[in-house]
Amino acid sequence: MSRQPERTGSDTADVIVVGAGPGGSATAYHLARHGVNVLLLEKTEFPREKVCGDGLTPRAVRQLVRMGVDTSADGWVANKGLRVIGGGLRLQLDWPELASFPDYGLTRTRMDFDEILAQRAVHAGAKLQTSTNVTGPIFDRAGRVVGVKATAGPDKEPVEHRAPIVIACDGVSGRLALSLGITKREDRPIGVAVRRYYRSPARHDDDYLESWLELRSSSNQDEALLPGYGWIFGLGDGRVNVGLGVLNSSVSFGKADYRKMLLDWLAGTPDDWGMNDEANADGKILGAALPMGFNRVPHYARGMMLVGDTGGMVNPFNGEGIPYAMESGELAAEIAVQALARPAGPARERALQHYRTELKARYGGYYRLGGWFVKLIGNPQIMRLCTRHGLPHPMLMRFVLKLLANLTDPRDGDASDRIINALVKAAPAV
Repeated sequence: MSRQPERTGSDTADVIVVGAGPGGSATAYHLARHGVNVLLLEKTEFPREKVCGDGLTPRAVRQLVRMGVDTSADGWVANKGLRVIGGGLRLQLDWPELASFPDYGLTRTRMDFDEILAQRAVHAGAKLQTSTNVTGPIFDRAGRVVGVKATAGPDKEPVEHRAPIVIACDGVSGRLALSLGITKREDRPIGVAVRRYYRSPARHDDDYLESWLELRSSSNQDEALLPGYGWIFGLGDGRVNVGLGVLNSSVSFGKADYRKMLLDWLAGTPDDWGMNDEANADGKILGAALPMGFNRVPHYARGMMLVGDTGGMVNPFNGEGIPYAMESGELAAEIAVQALARPAGPARERALQHYRTELKARYGGYYRLGGWFVKLIGNPQIMRLCTRHGLPHPMLMRFVLKLLANLTDPRDGDASDRIINALVKAAPAV
């Protein structure tokens, strides 16, 4: 990664993007592509680790392609679809063949995934400053955000950066949003996930993502299931990413020891997988929150836009956040470009307010369905019924895969696409 330009203590840009995760880098890339003077601020140095499942569905792949990322290069591991395990059954589902999305997914660790996207933003013309920890917004006399305060470099030198538009992509903590009084909504779903890497020659080159709908305790296989769902994603480099998630609709949310649960589940996996042996572990068990279904709103206020996890945009159906971060980043960039073409004042404000409206139109109905889904599967009996009676029917499960991964063609799709699109349209937007 090329080094950032020398800091002068106060920089001026058209747009400041805070956070160089997938959402921030996508935002900066699309802004720079339109010729906008964009400053991308990242508190860490690359490469750096992030807690993630490292699995990418075709929805995320589409955004990578839109950013010009060569997904055929070394390090990208393609997968054909999703393998679902539950109720004593195993079902393998290929990604659907659609006009709107590619027919393959990918895996890649966040250790270099985020750096690749940041490099694409820099290549497009964005100015990246790493080791820059944004501490808060700068307000004008009317209370509008006109820049950010930060500390930079190893000496944590105080700096200020100013711009007429600030886009917050600072993740689930949402520190910038909180500074504007935009707090999390408790009536929206949220999850917690933990993951760990294991060396697993037997599973590392699996060409399907694997989802476990039932997790059994190794200490007592005949007793009640462990709460939550699990995954095993092959990384193609001798390792797998293994993890589990629990939703706030579960009675165990916030009460269970999730790290112990992961080890308990993995202790019962086959020996040749290598996941029940600490000697094969590559790193610690790490966890993170999954903010879902627009659990922080409004997504625009007083000169600042919220993108991705900052705005609670993780898909409630499957816990996927990367494509929604990148999509909302692209949308924020498009609207910011239109806003900057108007004079400061009411005309620009109208353009920026449209971000909230467009996000609600794109995802509001789908996230409402997702919220209902989270409440249903939080009941173990309902989850057990769905697993045991749904998995034996491949046609039904192909429909469910499209719904959970949000993969449909909007106009030229088949009957399942039309049903899902109708359900989304009918659901009242969150």
